[in-house]
Amino acid sequence: MSLLASVVMLAGKLTAYFLTHSTAIFSDALESVVHGAATTLAAFSLWYAARPADTGHPYGHGRIAYFSAGFEGALVFAASVAVISSGVIGLIRGPQLRHLGVGLAIAGALAVINLVLGVALVRVGRRHNALILVANGKHVLTDMWTTAAAIVGVGLVMLTKIEWLDPVAALLIGGLIMASGVSLVRRSFGGLMDQVDPDVSRRLIDSLQEQAAAGSIAGFHQLRCRSLNDELWVDVHLLVPGELSMVEAHTAVSRLEESIRRRFPNDKVHITSHIEPADHESAHPDGHKDATDPLSTASADEHG
Repeated sequence: MSLLASVVMLAGKLTAYFLTHSTAIFSDALESVVHGAATTLAAFSLWYAARPADTGHPYGHGRIAYFSAGFEGALVFAASVAVISSGVIGLIRGPQLRHLGVGLAIAGALAVINLVLGVALVRVGRRHNALILVANGKHVLTDMWTTAAAIVGVGLVMLTKIEWLDPVAALLIGGLIMASGVSLVRRSFGGLMDQVDPDVSRRLIDSLQEQAAAGSIAGFHQLRCRSLNDELWVDVHLLVPGELSMVEAHTAVSRLEESIRRRFPNDKVHITSHIEPADHESAHPDGHKDATDPLSTASADEHG
């Protein structure tokens, strides 16, 4: 749907530009060219990310989402430079506007379509933790705001007859596009570097501390996690009373793992736990902190 909409947007905005010769509308059309290319990549990435894990990719293919978002952000940033350049040129040469009413009507209709589509993409993406859809939805909403800025610029020209407001609106559009591009690149970089969402880390620690307080485990440490789209991988060392049998310890840990999964109902949670005796000195004679130490909990938060 997004790919089809990008084609409609580009055709509609180019039509509006040729009718009006508005720099603001032309700038908005430039952004739609980038949006079409980025959406094509997003469609491919969404298909590729859905492929199951295999021998060569034991963690699946979902990391392409970050490449897709980063590439889309870079394209958006490049578009912003082109848009700002067109605004500067428009200020220098001066606009030659015409048929503004028709162009305004076309742009308004396109903005409504983008608003509906962008909100839908972000909602579906967040529901399924699909970064590709969220990134594309935010790009669509950015496209909507740039169209709105063009409408405001053209509308002010119609009301005031001050034509230089049109290239000024183009400069404003360029700034909005640039901010969106930088945001997408930053999020992509964070994902590629395994930067963890603080909310994910906090929910994991809360679950582990809850189970420790209930007596299912004696403590924990070495907590690490990584998330990708709708999958979450968790690694943790769990302390259990040394007198427990292997079966009892396994049962306790399985109960804990299930409690973690309940905190992430929309994710596929993969947990790798290492069981250690609660007598931490014998478990780690080289001197690791006890997980019941508040400093150790803070360390777990940092590792998470």
